[in-house]
Amino acid sequence: MGKMMRNIVYRAVTRSLLQPWFRLRRGITLGVRAAVIDGASEVLLVRHTYAPGWILPGGGVERGETVLDAVKREVREEAGVIVTQNPILHGVFANEDNFPGDHLVCFIIRGFALEPRPPSIEIAEARFFAIDALPEATTGGSRRRIAEIAEGAAIQSKW
Repeated sequence: MGKMMRNIVYRAVTRSLLQPWFRLRRGITLGVRAAVIDGASEVLLVRHTYAPGWILPGGGVERGETVLDAVKREVREEAGVIVTQNPILHGVFANEDNFPGDHLVCFIIRGFALEPRPPSIEIAEARFFAIDALPEATTGGSRRRIAEIAEGAAIQSKW
């Protein structure tokens, strides 16, 4: 089995089996999300194979990893986005309603390049959508962050 396939299998197992166990065992978890916005004012959303809806790309921060490194890694893994300008911090949000003890750090990424994304057992689809025409199945947290960034809506503390 190649290194890339081992990484894909590892991530699938950790997300589906180990992640719920860690959430019960650890008091606080930390994740990242990114509003990747192109020059046409379209935002990148991903659809996972294991959960409903469209969301901003992102994931967990690994031990020994900074949130900046994590967001760059996650957007590349999930959507083939190579960050070319430093992400801008949008905010830190409590994700208590979905996962007690979880916090998400959201960044805005406007400078990037795209590389082909290899097939993934985690990501069903990654696409750009016009900010004013998001898919109906876009999750509430993603909608709120996009409205804050694109429309100047008041920033809320909860994801």
